Amino acid sequence: MTAIRRTGLLAPLVAFSLAGCGLNSVPTAEENVNAAWGNLQSEYQRRADLIPNLVETVRGYAQQERAVLTEVTEARAGATRIQLSPEDLDNPERMRAFTEAQNRLTAAIIPLQRMQEAYPDLKSNQNFLTLQSQIEGTENSILVGRRDYNEAVRAYNTRIRTFPDAIGAKVFYGAKPKVPFEAASGAQNAPRVDFNTTG
Repeated sequence: MTAIRRTGLLAPLVAFSLAGCGLNSVPTAEENVNAAWGNLQSEYQRRADLIPNLVETVRGYAQQERAVLTEVTEARAGATRIQLSPEDLDNPERMRAFTEAQNRLTAAIIPLQRMQEAYPDLKSNQNFLTLQSQIEGTENSILVGRRDYNEAVRAYNTRIRTFPDAIGAKVFYGAKPKVPFEAASGAQNAPRVDFNTTG
């Protein structure tokens, strides 16, 4: 009877100890990372879906800018070719490849969006203005999404590295740190846009 009573008293203590070792908090934190990643992917997809319409609208006004249009189209194809699943979020090489492809697309669409400066008629095209506004809004959403993802990654990485959750993270889940987004090299420099309109 005494042994049974002791076992009954120890059971809640063992359950409490396990709960304090990340048994529930580690997968919860990982799901937050995955959710933030899913939200960010949807913004990247929205941008990829808008770009062909913007290219087609500009094409009618700026046939001579074929190189810019080709570069945007190729950058979009490259960015959509690299897909990451939640299982890839702890792989620095896959994250770097994804980030580089998305950064190439961002750099490619900047001249496309600024073409209205070189082609005044484009400023009055409502379709162009609407698409440009949608892409700018999506770019802002991507920035917010990247920030939210990085915050979820920071919380997860902290959780799996600090006591007591680090015990459960290692023993039960074999948890590895997730890879945050980093600024592209040269991101501090403003892009140069040249439409060959000078001398």
